[in-house]
Amino acid sequence: MFRSDGTHFQKNYTLTTGVDLVVKTVPVLDTNDSVELFIFDSAGKELFSEMLDKLWESPNVLCLVYDVTNEQSFISCTKWLEKVRAQTPGTSLPGVLVGTKTDLSGRRTVDSTQAQAWALGQGLEFFETSVKEMDNYEAPFHCLAKQFHQLYREKVDMFHTLV
Repeated sequence: MFRSDGTHFQKNYTLTTGVDLVVKTVPVLDTNDSVELFIFDSAGKELFSEMLDKLWESPNVLCLVYDVTNEQSFISCTKWLEKVRAQTPGTSLPGVLVGTKTDLSGRRTVDSTQAQAWALGQGLEFFETSVKEMDNYEAPFHCLAKQFHQLYREKVDMFHTLV
């Protein structure tokens, strides 16, 4: 949905196998700026874990996604966060934790409060979304754009102090 600006919801969704690259220009809210995000949508299965090491060599922001109806997908976020932090030792990596499929409330197994507390404890912003109902699906990306923009501004300011 995000890729198509909300115009296309895949009813026959196929799981990501490997990595899918999405390049999207995202406006930075409350500014006149926009950023171009290179989003590596990687499969969450352990099978694809090793091939991600090169792609994750120097990420700027992080988006962890779990299915609110699948507790194991939430539990796996810890492993994925540890993996990406191992790629960026000694740095603070801003990002978001996103719970998807909130439209399936009757099948929810991950408590929103628990997920939010975990995210905040890890220094991540927290969002829940339903792409099917077009609910809040853009918010995590706007947050990532703002976080990336802030990193960029900090680097520009640092360079200005050197001149």
